[in-house]
Amino acid sequence: MDFGLPPRTDELRTRIAAFMKEYVVPAEAVYERQLAEADNPHELPQVMRELKEKARAEGLWNLFLAHGAWGAGLTNLEYAPLAELAGRSVIGPEVFNCSAPDTGNMELLALFGTPEQQDRWLRPLLAAEIRSCFAMTEPEVASSDARNIRTRITREGDAYVVNGHKWYTSGILDPDCRLIILMGVTDPDAPSYRQQSMLLIPRDTPGITVLRDLPMFGYTDRCGHGDVLFEDVRVPVSSLLGGEGEGFALAQGRLGPGRMHYAMRAVGFAERALELMCRRTLTRTAFGGTLAEQGVVREWIARSRIEIEQLRLLVLKSAWLMDTSGNSAARTEVAAIKVAALEVAHRVVDRAVQAHGAAGVSDDTVLARLYAITRALRIADGPDEVHLRTVARHELAKYPEESA
Repeated sequence: MDFGLPPRTDELRTRIAAFMKEYVVPAEAVYERQLAEADNPHELPQVMRELKEKARAEGLWNLFLAHGAWGAGLTNLEYAPLAELAGRSVIGPEVFNCSAPDTGNMELLALFGTPEQQDRWLRPLLAAEIRSCFAMTEPEVASSDARNIRTRITREGDAYVVNGHKWYTSGILDPDCRLIILMGVTDPDAPSYRQQSMLLIPRDTPGITVLRDLPMFGYTDRCGHGDVLFEDVRVPVSSLLGGEGEGFALAQGRLGPGRMHYAMRAVGFAERALELMCRRTLTRTAFGGTLAEQGVVREWIARSRIEIEQLRLLVLKSAWLMDTSGNSAARTEVAAIKVAALEVAHRVVDRAVQAHGAAGVSDDTVLARLYAITRALRIADGPDEVHLRTVARHELAKYPEESA
């Protein structure tokens, strides 16, 4: 495995690190203040508009997308350290137009969209002229198993009609959201993994009702997590993404690189938390010395550094495998990093919260928000248990002679 970076990526890493330090991290407080003062809590703050314009002008834009001429042409391995740097700030990925769910949706459109679908949706997403959301999770079923999805997509002549109930449809409350990519059942009698299909639904299509905005651990996300009802939502058959029955396969294609993005951003979360922990414990005194002199605190710092380095290497390995052998060959590693990344990030953030005492649970630092995010992401995009099941299944498959 060669984790060496080409000169272009090394140069991008240097530039993004400088951009984050000079512009993004100092803007976090301004971003939060503008959100708090806005009439609509989902409106894009002006400071984010300014940051995005600056990032685009400097060529730090759409770095995640490696398909054809759509993105920057970086491999997964080359993008990984850039995702880590952006992940040091909660607002970092959006600054570079590299934030979920748009990244996964753009991947889908680049890989499987028709030229007409790409012109209508992908181009404006790449230009950050619009935002999008992904409607898959449902409140009435265990959505960790996509075979449980109940939302129905019915063909009626030249149209598809959608009826169903989705929730945690992240991004739908953003005023700039124009596209919903929805996964539903087109043929309930087909084999389990051929029942689902994906549709491209304009946000303003009649029959779509956002029942409420769902918080995560009490935090309201700027883009919103919608509880959404679809009632006789009608779109033309040209809205089908890929073919009928290909929804599950499309979802898997979307999730491989996406999980690497999640994992490297989690490394960024952990690095930010470790830095805050070190700075805090070096400047606070108790019991005759700085907190950093206490044995337990030194153990927190040491274990955090060890765990972050282990995690980073595992994620880089998965990115390298995706690049060299394809997403299928990296299936075990991709499942593993989704579990390991958020576990490590959450542990490091938890230690940093403890080291900050009362300040750690307040909004005076980013730690409380990071604590909520890292815990919630152990459920989002498939809970830990699903990915552990995948890793175990692949491990057991190495011993066919022991099977009954």
